[in-house]
Amino acid sequence: MKRRQFISLIGVGAAAACTGASKSNSNSEAKTNAVKSAMISGHFFPALPYDYKALEPHIDAETMEIHYDRHHRGYFKKFTAAIEGTSLETTAMPAIFSEVSKHGLAVRNNGGGYYNHMLFWESLSPDGGEPSAKLLSHLVKAFKSFDAFKEEFFNAAKKRFGSGWAWLILDENKKLKVVSTSNQDNPLMDLAEVKGIPLLTIDVWEHAYYLNYQNKRGDYINAFWNVVNWKVVNKRFEKALKGEWIG
Repeated sequence: MKRRQFISLIGVGAAAACTGASKSNSNSEAKTNAVKSAMISGHFFPALPYDYKALEPHIDAETMEIHYDRHHRGYFKKFTAAIEGTSLETTAMPAIFSEVSKHGLAVRNNGGGYYNHMLFWESLSPDGGEPSAKLLSHLVKAFKSFDAFKEEFFNAAKKRFGSGWAWLILDENKKLKVVSTSNQDNPLMDLAEVKGIPLLTIDVWEHAYYLNYQNKRGDYINAFWNVVNWKVVNKRFEKALKGEWIG
């Protein structure tokens, strides 16, 4: 896949990631958050699509509230402040990431923190289903077995030194790969070692798990599999294979 085509197709995901993620769950539990989506010059801070306690016991409500309403919201505020008065206010996030090395650390770090968390929340669900037969077959082809994929993903997350993320991506050659990135970097960035479309991600910053799991990152990663939103991952995979993408 040529670079121009790749940038074009990942650009499709920006609006979807913002508008799709901003639709909060209509049930009464989700409404108890009293959190509504916000928009600043085309960039949305999405409402959480489920209640803070929805992922318990795997991810506790207090961690969810602090993670979402302090950390994620903080990245959003700092990112929008960093781009205020520039053309980036109305530029799609993947397009920003495609040239993020030109935009400075405030955009790179806070833009990544804002966007990565949007993908993370959408990757989680209390009733996320299972991998589709098509995705499962591709996982087996790429990693030999589903368990082998989970082990490679676990290792990428567990062994990431310090803060960062682990990802399942579809790379520029439409091959499934597991990668990890430091801090708030992601595989859409021009400086990523391996570029690709994110299908699934886990946040391994300590604030994502420390209240409940303390320093036991491995326990947190194992618990993560209980709340993966495979329905969303399946849709991302199907779109990516067609040269499209939703966040």
